Amino acid sequence: MALPAELARLLTEEKIAFVKRMNLKAEVLEPGYVCLRAPLAGNENHIGTMYAGALFTLAEVPGGALFATSFDHERFYPIVKELNLRFRRPATGDIHVEARLSAEEIERIQREAELHGKVDYTLELQLRDASDEVVAESQALYQLRRH
Repeated sequence: MALPAELARLLTEEKIAFVKRMNLKAEVLEPGYVCLRAPLAGNENHIGTMYAGALFTLAEVPGGALFATSFDHERFYPIVKELNLRFRRPATGDIHVEARLSAEEIERIQREAELHGKVDYTLELQLRDASDEVVAESQALYQLRRH
């Protein structure tokens, strides 16, 4: 069973100390859809744009947030196997990311993990600034594993 939104929010924002320190916030946590935001304030690099590690974290956390809202945490757990991040332009303000999985895709992933003990799936995301410009693109390979 997927976690209630408030518990998923706590896990997304509070469970990992680094994520908490960077003040990442979950704006939307729904089955199959999450929207997360990282502020520039506190996450700047030496030239005043968002630090690459903060952008990387913002690209990685949606996989866990989607897991919390969409998958049966009593039967499965997620891991990230690989994440590639392509920087497109400097991030000079707060950055948000949206991640989606259809109900059919969630069911397919769970079914295959149940059958085979684990299944890989990919999330391709775009990190965007306040004017909706893409500052970075990510491709992450996750794995859902059966307990």
